[in-house]
Amino acid sequence: MTQVLSHRRRLALALTAALLLGAAAAPAAEPADASPDALILSLSTGILDTIRADAALRGGDFAKLQKLVDERILPRVDFDKMTRLCVGRAWRGATAAQRSTLTDQFRLLLMRTYSGALSKVTDQTVRLRPSHGQDDAADVIVRTQIVASQGEPIELDYRLEKTDVGWKIYDINIAGVWLVENYKNEFGQILNQGGLDGLVAELTNKNQKLAAGAKP
Repeated sequence: MTQVLSHRRRLALALTAALLLGAAAAPAAEPADASPDALILSLSTGILDTIRADAALRGGDFAKLQKLVDERILPRVDFDKMTRLCVGRAWRGATAAQRSTLTDQFRLLLMRTYSGALSKVTDQTVRLRPSHGQDDAADVIVRTQIVASQGEPIELDYRLEKTDVGWKIYDINIAGVWLVENYKNEFGQILNQGGLDGLVAELTNKNQKLAAGAKP
């Protein structure tokens, strides 16, 4: 059972990487007025197709991933809000420079942590699961199911907020664990010990180690 769950979690992480990193490779921008369901379905399907066709992305070419993220992902994922929620109450006391550094380092950490998982994208397809009572909401959860030729379907959910420029993703449920909640717990321990400067130093140190070849 542990091996099955481990495999399912690795696949879920791979598909999360496909969204957080590969979204930049989507060939066309979704309309700003697209519904959240349509946005996620179009984006996820386009990403998986792009990664399957790009050996460099599947191989974790970090320079290529970084360039693509810088060019295309920002309109789709609200990294500022994601970072703010992970930092929690301490965010209110952060300077503009600390907020900028935390956001940049957190985005870099996600990229470096998940980039290697892209190699696990094979023949998966994305299906939407029913979401009720969200027709007029400005903050929604889009529930999806990842289906492959082998194995049980995997549930992967996305939390989005409606903004002036369309829907933006700010949290992802990976194999039953919300990304923001997971990192908020981790960041909280660091903040209790070293404050905001300690968190900046920890994220920077982790990214330096990952850049040097350490395993995430």
